[in-house]
Amino acid sequence: MGQAKPVLVPDVSQRDIEIKYSFSGADLLLFGAILYPGGRLPERAERTDVVIVLKGPAQSIIIREKEKVAGIWVNAEALRYRSAPSFYAIASSRPIDKLVDARTRAIYELGLGSLQLSPASNAPSAVQDRFTQGLVEQRRRTGLFVEAPGAVEITGDVLYRARLTIPARVPTGRFTAETFLIRDGRVLAAAVRDIDVRKTGFERFVSRAADHHAILYGLSAVALSALLGWGAGRFARRT
Repeated sequence: MGQAKPVLVPDVSQRDIEIKYSFSGADLLLFGAILYPGGRLPERAERTDVVIVLKGPAQSIIIREKEKVAGIWVNAEALRYRSAPSFYAIASSRPIDKLVDARTRAIYELGLGSLQLSPASNAPSAVQDRFTQGLVEQRRRTGLFVEAPGAVEITGDVLYRARLTIPARVPTGRFTAETFLIRDGRVLAAAVRDIDVRKTGFERFVSRAADHHAILYGLSAVALSALLGWGAGRFARRT
């Protein structure tokens, strides 16, 4: 039975993405081939679809609601998520709800509505749903959560390709590009490729200093701010 299943051979245009001071985002091409047993293509009635999920490293995050008190917006309720993807983009050859049922979407986390976000709270489900919708909408607006139905092009039932944009505000770390081959509502094959997103140059030095020498970094930032303020004051008095 294992030999009767097709195999995915995926790849990406960039295995390493370097973030420099001039980084304004990246256009990532995800492509590959479908190898069928014995080289036999599926019957025309058996349409094959491809779904690609690009995920950033998981992170803990706190979402806060705001409410207006005496004309001032202040923080109100908050909910912490133990594990949420820092970046999530899904591209598919057709809308995902037309390919698999809700259970399969939940198992493979196919689509923003099927993410397993792990809230660290015993809050009622209605409250958790409200905060989850807020988190998804917030990250969708900043380009960190993306759904692109119809973005995967399949040629001759063998070759596939899709383009996804990495925004300028993307977090660093190990990303995974998961490709799923779907037919008749079932996932027939899956494959993963890793992508490293990292800072280089001065940005990397600042980031490492903030992470590994927080106190020294903070004192240096305060001293630099004071020095710049003093220099600006001297220049203003001279002019």
